[in-house]
Parts: sequence; C-alpha cells; structure tokens
Amino acid sequence: MERRTEIERRTKETDIKVMLHLDGTGKSVIDTGIGFFNHMLEGFARHGFFDLEVSVKGDLEVDGHHTVEDTGIVLGQAIKEALGDKVGIKRYGSFILPMDDALSLCAVDLCGRPYFDYQCSYTADRIGELDTELIREFFYAVSYTAGMNLHIKMLSGVNNHHMAEAMFKSFAKALDEAVTKDARITEVLSTKGSLG
Repeated sequence: MERRTEIERRTKETDIKVMLHLDGTGKSVIDTGIGFFNHMLEGFARHGFFDLEVSVKGDLEVDGHHTVEDTGIVLGQAIKEALGDKVGIKRYGSFILPMDDALSLCAVDLCGRPYFDYQCSYTADRIGELDTELIREFFYAVSYTAGMNLHIKMLSGVNNHHMAEAMFKSFAKALDEAVTKDARITEVLSTKGSLG
C-alpha cells in the first residue's frame, strides 16, 4: 500500500495544500511565501527521502505566524494519514546531526500521543524572512496533529542559520527511521496492540 496523502486546509488566514509520500526519493516543490521556510522544508524532504509538495497562501501582510503554524498542522495531519494503521513501522527514530558549529538532537516516537519538548535559544530574531520563534510553533503543530512524541535539543551552535537547518534535517532523519518498515514487526510495535 502506497503511503501517500494529499491534504488541503482553508481558513480566513491561510490556504494550504500538502502532498506527502513517505516512501519517496526526496523530491520537493515548496512555496510558502517565506524563503527561508521553503529552504527548511526542502531540506526536510531531501534528507528524510520524503516526496513533498507544499503550497501556502497566508496572511503574510500580518506576519508569518499563521503561515508557519498552519503548515505544521497540515504536515502533521499528512504524516498521520500517510502512516495509516502503523503496522510494521519501527515507531521510534533518533538522530544527532552536525552542521558546522551546530549540533542538533531529535528523537521521535510515533505512539499516537502528542508530547513536545524543544530546547533551543537563538541569538537573532529572524533568519531571512522567518521569525526564529516560529520554528518552535511549527514543530509543536507537527507533533500535536501527527500524535507523536517529539524531542528536539540544540546541543551546541553559534550560527542561527546552521542551527535551524540542523534541526530540520535531524527531524527528517529521525522521522525517516521511525516510519521505516521492519520485516520483523508483523503488527504494531506496542504491548497495547495499538498506536493510536
């Protein structure tokens, strides 16, 4: 069964379309209206080997908050829907990713229960056109709508661009591991018999 989904979400603040293929090759077409955010989502797709299309029309005349947070909501929904019943997946994934001065740790549990822990302090308010405080909002939205435990810690870092990029890439690698199927897992990897 192909683990692919398309989701559309329209509100007064944003109009978002997302296509996600978990078993892709890392191809992406991203247009959020925020250049650095596009760059982060492209890196997420490439390093997680996810095929990802994201089109967002948001109220950027206000600020980037609704665009970034709502994109996280829809991406989280897409991850949850594409996973289906989660039979055969590893469920857990973790990765420590270096990017020059930055070192990011990410751990994922696709347990169906949302929990988010984020430890990162930036020294700049913005990277390009992206408010750095919105990076937390994005990952929070992904974790809660996907129903995953998500822990992200910046272990070290000086350059804000490197820190953000390491974070998105470590999330990609951890999620790729968690969604990977293992032939030894014939049901869901849970003593409860359910990951929902």
